Amino acid sequence: MCLAIPMTVKSIEGTKAVVESMGVEKIVDIALSPDIKINDKVIVHAGFVIEVLDPEAAREIEATWEEYTTLMGKEQ
Repeated sequence: MCLAIPMTVKSIEGTKAVVESMGVEKIVDIALSPDIKINDKVIVHAGFVIEVLDPEAAREIEATWEEYTTLMGKEQ
């Protein structure tokens, strides 16, 4: 199973971008989505940006992840 977490584009250089989510940064390939901009919310799979999210969808997914991580923290 793969989980898709929205990541925020922090910087772009050529066909690579630095993206961040929950304090974790990754370098990813943007060749499949060359029109991304800094601060876009994106979905990353296997090191590639595969989708640019609209702001409302990103907020909904992030809220769900925040709820999940809060619940998991209470169970530990």
